Amino acid sequence: MPSINLTESLRIEYQALFDSCIISSSKLQEIEKAIQKIIANKNRYESVSNQLGIPWFFIGVIHNMESSLNFNCHLHNGDPLKARTTHVPAGRPINGAPPFTWEQSAIDSLELQRLDRWNDWALPGILYKTEEYNGWGYRTRHPEVLSPYLWSGSNHYLRGKYVADGRWSDTAVSNQIGAAVLLRRLVEKNLVTIDGTPGFTSNKPLLFYSTKKTEYGEQLQTFLNQFPGIYLLVDGVPGKKTSDAYYKIFGNYLSGDPRV
Repeated sequence: MPSINLTESLRIEYQALFDSCIISSSKLQEIEKAIQKIIANKNRYESVSNQLGIPWFFIGVIHNMESSLNFNCHLHNGDPLKARTTHVPAGRPINGAPPFTWEQSAIDSLELQRLDRWNDWALPGILYKTEEYNGWGYRTRHPEVLSPYLWSGSNHYLRGKYVADGRWSDTAVSNQIGAAVLLRRLVEKNLVTIDGTPGFTSNKPLLFYSTKKTEYGEQLQTFLNQFPGIYLLVDGVPGKKTSDAYYKIFGNYLSGDPRV
């Protein structure tokens, strides 16, 4: 499967989706339970984080996606730690002998994905690596469906999923809570701060309403123009028309819009 690069337009897309993410009320109880378990085991995630330079909360949400926060399973794919993995990626970890500790397996999985060499842990970089962890099948083969691995349990996902390797269903619905949705709730509860140093990015919105040219105004307008019925002048000024287009797509106006 072809690799996807983290372009400026993709950064804008990730930030826009995260900013406009609305968590489904029917999923809140399930999300709260997952968050409680992630926080309760923060020390274990930090023990891996400190060795690899990866944010602990990224490891936590991946753990939920791959093995439902079960510390008896490989982070690679949820296979039991008592043996090497049998599902893709099979035969991991290569070194050592089973049974493996969760930490051994987690380090192997994250290094296999070369996440220990990734240094862009701003929000778009986090979501990029989260989507990559699961694969680019949705984006390359079914771009009409935002990956449920990120967005299930929010306004950004309704239906459509892979029900098996390479087997697609237009009507199947993912019941798993997406990683980006979990991250959004962690931020909402002030349990995670994503700031602009390695591992974190500023609390100031990347996308906001303005009557003057902004740093990411042109990229935002270019991104919005990809949607049917949107025709914006790409002048870098994210004012009323840009905010209207943002509302049409995401259901809410840009941060700072007087109508908010």
